[in-house]
Amino acid sequence: MLIASLLLGACSHLPQRTAPAAPASPSVSSAATAESPAPNDNLNAVAWTQAAIERDLIYRQTYRDAGQQLSRALADPAWDALPAEDRKSPLVAGLKPAVIVDIDETVLDNSPYQARLVVNNASYDEFTWAQWCREERAHAVPGVVEFLREASRHGITVFYLSNRASDLEQATLANLRKLDLPIANDEQAFLGLGTVVPGCEQHGSEKGCRRQLIAQKYRVLVQVGDQLGDFVDVTANTPQGRRDAVEPYLDWIGERWFVLPNPTYGSWEPALFNNDWRQPAQDRRRAKQAALRLN
Repeated sequence: MLIASLLLGACSHLPQRTAPAAPASPSVSSAATAESPAPNDNLNAVAWTQAAIERDLIYRQTYRDAGQQLSRALADPAWDALPAEDRKSPLVAGLKPAVIVDIDETVLDNSPYQARLVVNNASYDEFTWAQWCREERAHAVPGVVEFLREASRHGITVFYLSNRASDLEQATLANLRKLDLPIANDEQAFLGLGTVVPGCEQHGSEKGCRRQLIAQKYRVLVQVGDQLGDFVDVTANTPQGRRDAVEPYLDWIGERWFVLPNPTYGSWEPALFNNDWRQPAQDRRRAKQAALRLN
């Protein structure tokens, strides 16, 4: 498929969540009445995720292209998909190959959870999210099973670098196993939020420390995710700050970094209202409307 701790990273127990739609004021939606709740802002996004064949094609295209890079990356000992700030350990001969994938909306499709929120006019919360994870019923997104199995056949270790909480590890691994996805037996394949990395201080839901942990023993060939924080830590979560964070790595997009679409939630949203979820819903909505380009 949230408040302050989710703002700078990729998905607290889930990547950053879209705030629930609040009843719109008459100036926003004249259709909303006391008898009829305001339209849910996430309805179109969830409907697109579940119903649009274009979404499936984008995922298949992305994972097919990522798979085509594996042989090239394996053959080039200087190839590394980690940003410079995460390559604390030297890139030396003998490092084992790995790929890093986010989980939610990158490997597992959590749109049924989002759909429940829309239908019930409810909002994300940690309790219902944990319940959903423990159902172990999320399907694989299109293309990911083939890609990860191909990586495994080449002797490449798959790391599931997620902002799911560490206490959801067993349920998450069980869900992945039901989909017959490769999980290393000799490695901590799931690196959730709360993973301790000695000597590295994690801020919020940033993933940099966990990428540095992987870098100690591995050369990363490919990263796949649906949030900018799945690839690089974002110092300033503003529209410009996000552009600045990815600017040095634009040549890696579609080569070492593969980015998937996620219109339902993400740190892109609070970047539009100063990362302040305490603001009333209408103020957040106005800030997002103000960010729209009309020409």
